Amino acid sequence: MAGREKDDAVKTEAQTAAVVPAVDDTLVDGFEFVPEGGREAWTVVLGSTLALFASAGMINAYGTFQDYYESTLLPSSSSASISLIGSLQVFFLYGFGPLTGRIFDAYGTSVLIPLGSVVCVFAMMMVSLTQKDHAYQLFLSQGVLFGIGIALMFNPSVAVMSHWFRRRRASAIGIVLSGGAVGGVVFPIMLQRLIPRLGFAWATRVLAFLIMVCFIVACLTIRIRFPLSKQISWRTAIDLRGFRDVRYVLATVAGFLLFYALFIPYFYIQIYANFRGVSPNIANYLLAILNAMNIPSRVLPGILADRYGALNIFIPTSGLCTVLVLGLWLPSRNAASIIAFAALYGLFSGSFVSLLATYIATITPREVYGARLGSVYIFLAIATLAGTPTAGAILKTVDEAHFTQLIVFSGVLLAAGTFILCAAAVVDAGWVRVGIGRRRAAGEGENEERTQHEPDMALSEVLERGVSLTQDVVRLDVEEMR
Repeated sequence: MAGREKDDAVKTEAQTAAVVPAVDDTLVDGFEFVPEGGREAWTVVLGSTLALFASAGMINAYGTFQDYYESTLLPSSSSASISLIGSLQVFFLYGFGPLTGRIFDAYGTSVLIPLGSVVCVFAMMMVSLTQKDHAYQLFLSQGVLFGIGIALMFNPSVAVMSHWFRRRRASAIGIVLSGGAVGGVVFPIMLQRLIPRLGFAWATRVLAFLIMVCFIVACLTIRIRFPLSKQISWRTAIDLRGFRDVRYVLATVAGFLLFYALFIPYFYIQIYANFRGVSPNIANYLLAILNAMNIPSRVLPGILADRYGALNIFIPTSGLCTVLVLGLWLPSRNAASIIAFAALYGLFSGSFVSLLATYIATITPREVYGARLGSVYIFLAIATLAGTPTAGAILKTVDEAHFTQLIVFSGVLLAAGTFILCAAAVVDAGWVRVGIGRRRAAGEGENEERTQHEPDMALSEVLERGVSLTQDVVRLDVEEMR
């Protein structure tokens, strides 16, 4: 009898398990389990940080290249055309974002990281072979080829953090992004020290060997955890329906204006210091100072945005950058004021990328966030491609009048972008009715909320049916025993 009862208990348990699915060990509170740390996770952070150190760090260091090209390697080329080389890198970084994002979703990092590493190292070796006054060689190698390599490296290095972190994801991404800022500190100093000793060709090759070592570590350490789709869907790469929401439109326009001016000080601060007669021992390190102050601004604003809201942090930082450009850079005439501007501008401008992406996330349904952020990045790519060459066209001659025009141009763009962010905040707070755009956006939010509740209802239904069926089975077994 005891054996029969034991068999019945096993039978009942098996039938119940067949009706009510067991909880997957990889799910915690309805989410896929992520380690939130550990040796493997932090090893991936190390690899991603080195990948951005060696790739995005070269973008942040372009001001040093610009100064050398104008004075020595490309003296016959205009400042605008030399700026275009650096802006091409940023253009590919943002413009290829939707493409690399879809490839990452399908194939992970196994294709993008090794391919991007090879392209970046090969591009820098080609830069070292550039002949004097052959600007097209730098356009192809440093502008196009290296820009494509950076684009292949950047998105996967950041996106892979979602495979290893959830609660600490903002901190992990901030650490990874700070790698680019550290590269912007190290590479300008290396170039300034190596070019007088080894010449431009071998100085560039030393940089190429250094980034090759970083990329090798990145290839060995960056790994994914979740299964991949193995299919690329181009239709979901960009979603233009976000432009029905006025807040999204305002954020895109503000981003375009802010990023049009964002990199102008990075490219021209060293040239401005040389024009003001600042000692080379100081002028050569201004870009490193600017990028060093970028490091905390990659991490702290994200943490503050989580607590106070993205716009509540974004508007003050962009407003402060406007004040710094018009109130400090414009009247600066000596080393002290120029150093102060470089440090403070680096501190506040480094948050633009993360805060814009964070705000887009707050007004966008989760399932289309990547596509809508990709749509914004298309406009940012155009802005960064045109921004610094426009500044170079304004600075036809390095003199007082043209530098004043350049700085005022930058300040006006930053002020306009800040004003439009304020308009987005007004709309976001509901102080102004914006018609169908907000109603549609609200409808999308309601649909998303409804979708989130439907799985819970379905699960409770299954549980009720499972319990009912189990009771029926037990009752039948008891009747058989009698």
